[in-house]
Amino acid sequence: MINFDTSPTSTPRRGLDSLTETLGLIHGADYNPEQWPAESWPEDIRLMQKAGINLATVGVFSWATLEPREGARDFGWLDHILDLLHDGGIRVCLATPTASPPPWLGHDYPETLPVDADGRTLWYGSRNQFSPSSARYRRAAAAITESLAERYANHPAVAMWHVGNELGQISYDDESALAFRVWLMRRHGSLEELNRAWGTTFWGQRYGSWDEIIPPRRAPYLVNPSQTLDFQRFTSDQLLSLYRAERDIIRRYDPASPITTNLMGFFRGADYFSLAKETDVVANDWYTDPADPKSHRLGSLTHDLCRGLSRGEPWLLIESATSAVNWREHNVAKEPGELRVDALSAIARGADGVCYFQFRQSSFGSERFHSAVVPLAGEQTRVFREVTELGNDLQSLRQLAGTPCEAKIAVLFDWDSWWAAEAPDTPTSRLEVVKQIQAYYEPLLRRGLAVEVVHPSADLGRYELVLAPSLFILGQRNAEALGTFVQHGGHLVVGPFSGVADGNGHLVPGRFPGVLADLLGVDGEEWLPLASPLRVKFGSQDPAEQTDPSWHASIWAEDLALREETAEAVAHFAEGRLEGKPAVVRNRKGEGSAWYIAADLPAEALDRVMVAVLDSTGIASPLDVPLPEPVEAVSRGGHLFLLNHSNLPQAVHLGWASVDLLSGADHGEQLTLPPYGALVLKEPDLGEPAHT
Repeated sequence: MINFDTSPTSTPRRGLDSLTETLGLIHGADYNPEQWPAESWPEDIRLMQKAGINLATVGVFSWATLEPREGARDFGWLDHILDLLHDGGIRVCLATPTASPPPWLGHDYPETLPVDADGRTLWYGSRNQFSPSSARYRRAAAAITESLAERYANHPAVAMWHVGNELGQISYDDESALAFRVWLMRRHGSLEELNRAWGTTFWGQRYGSWDEIIPPRRAPYLVNPSQTLDFQRFTSDQLLSLYRAERDIIRRYDPASPITTNLMGFFRGADYFSLAKETDVVANDWYTDPADPKSHRLGSLTHDLCRGLSRGEPWLLIESATSAVNWREHNVAKEPGELRVDALSAIARGADGVCYFQFRQSSFGSERFHSAVVPLAGEQTRVFREVTELGNDLQSLRQLAGTPCEAKIAVLFDWDSWWAAEAPDTPTSRLEVVKQIQAYYEPLLRRGLAVEVVHPSADLGRYELVLAPSLFILGQRNAEALGTFVQHGGHLVVGPFSGVADGNGHLVPGRFPGVLADLLGVDGEEWLPLASPLRVKFGSQDPAEQTDPSWHASIWAEDLALREETAEAVAHFAEGRLEGKPAVVRNRKGEGSAWYIAADLPAEALDRVMVAVLDSTGIASPLDVPLPEPVEAVSRGGHLFLLNHSNLPQAVHLGWASVDLLSGADHGEQLTLPPYGALVLKEPDLGEPAHT
């Protein structure tokens, strides 16, 4: 019987401190020794030691090697390599190999294979070829996991466990349909309640029996958005139950070592707030795109998401690339120094380690062009030298392990809301949730202000500013918590198309933004995707008094009116049918303020709003001027990281003299970061610096 219970367990959380207390910051890599002859393994250990690698993730894709036929076990090679790693002083993160079942499983049990929305079976010959709901797959995965845990729980090399890999599989097969019905019964309780929650009176979709319900397979036209939303939740819960099943098996044999799985940042396929609660360590994969000069900005936001998922505790960058990847259309290699800057960005934002996929470059298979610690050209290469230099840097920074990266600013994000906001029946596909979050985040990034990305239900008491760039779904309880936050002196900024729907994706009747209308002091009448850009003017409406610049919304506008005397329009639409109507509203409530932005403002206009909001909060920047766009500044553990993500020198006005922890060089108040340069400076006690 499949266990669908996804409630949190009471097992105590185990963090990275069990490793970092002895290792310092973690420097690791996925290691696949089964791809190479055993005679080469001692050389691998030597190269790990030289590069400062202190953690190797082993066994992620080894199921067919460990179980070459059903019920057989071949552990001799794994015994050998774990012993070698232990003798070489390398700790091991031992993986369950369940992300890539052996061909015999799909061949002998085709019901384990996933089926896409068109009803086509996805065959073996790659990886991820399983349905999360397949009972036969789950039994096989549990069996190999138990064999590994029983054999290696007490092995001295094993310091951590890694369940599966990038959990994100989805399947529309008949077994998934049955499991979906069971999940729906538990969620909704009755068929009558399901019909209400899904709004099945629309298009005559009412269900008369549970057997009629199927996953949202390909249909002649748009599928019910509430059905699709529930299926996304169901799939996420199925992946969570896969993780929990393997984790619980491991825990029976190893009660002490941390257990995790690798997340993928802003990945649509699973609700990571639910999954992260069940891991001992939040571990994430992040691959910067060297072809995109702005890629590091999404990287910074993703790292801040990881810190939010980890509730402020240290997390682990468990996969990154030393240079090029193999899966983009055009795979640009990293420039010299880029590897170091990317890695230190994660450390600055709370990671207690940086790991790579993978240690030695494969010479065959689908990832043979993916970079590695040791390229096919060997150790006398730029990449290996840079990895080795970073290993030395991480040892120089070992005292930062376990230290917090404190934030006074929160960004609210919710997977349910993301799924619902980007349904195909919404007014536009251009108002993308993650891009909206990035737009609100980047003015803070340019000022070196620390941010955590948290769920709307998070405790907001330790923050002074909360941003909600896109919350299509927002429940009454969380809306009330935001009101309490503002009443008690907090400051809130809400982006467009928020407070639109309830938890079933049903639109809230009345004027928008629904549960936030009183707090924000606005009444919305109509959402208006734009056919052409619409001018937005800050300052007075009187043309004789207008001196402020104007900007243009390009995608989205809303027809708003003020509903409270405490609300004031900070900016107006300056043309068209919305001329004179509010575009940006500030509402003073209690001791705080709530802002609503009813358009997709360009970066300069949004920056202006953020400056005004920051002025009202008094949140101080570590630097007294905005940074050049390629430069990242982050404080952690009393140290300021200055990172240049570009191939050009960048001037920074520091405002105080300090010494670089990595090089020992002195730096004055004005400094220049070389291309892809990185400094880690001891922060002085400056009291209260001038805020932005």
